[in-house]
Amino acid sequence: MTIQLRHETLDDIAAIEAVTTAAFADAPHTSHTEQFIVRALRAANELTLSIVAETLNQIVGHVALSTVTITDAHGHKTTGWHGLGPISVLPAWQGQGIGSRLMKQALAELRAVQAAGCVLLGDPAYYGRFGFQAHAGLQLPGVPPGYFMALAFHGPVPEGIAHYSDAFNATA
Repeated sequence: MTIQLRHETLDDIAAIEAVTTAAFADAPHTSHTEQFIVRALRAANELTLSIVAETLNQIVGHVALSTVTITDAHGHKTTGWHGLGPISVLPAWQGQGIGSRLMKQALAELRAVQAAGCVLLGDPAYYGRFGFQAHAGLQLPGVPPGYFMALAFHGPVPEGIAHYSDAFNATA
């Protein structure tokens, strides 16, 4: 089985939505709005990267990245950071390394464009293997601190509050 990773095309949009919906259907700790978030990011032209995993002419995985701003206690904004997510793999294809390949590709592409770093919300046991760590000085309001993690590509992880696109509020 060969898995090809590539950037999304217009023809992939329906399949990406289906993969995202299926991937989160039985997931704990979800509001089941992930597919709407991807749609809203795309509509707002705020997808930094949108990478699909394809095999046998079927999209089986997807990862979305968008810009994030971090504001410190003095109101200074740090840019150059990106938020990873949602990341989705069809349930029948999970556990085969597709999510890991999507993660590695996404991080490599962010490094290639000289991004400062990447943040995400997720399971520390899974994302720690890619170098993500929780940082006491970096917060996402309403989220348990251990589940909001960052990976700096150069320089330190900034302190402050992370602000994602308004598209993350999409519910339909």
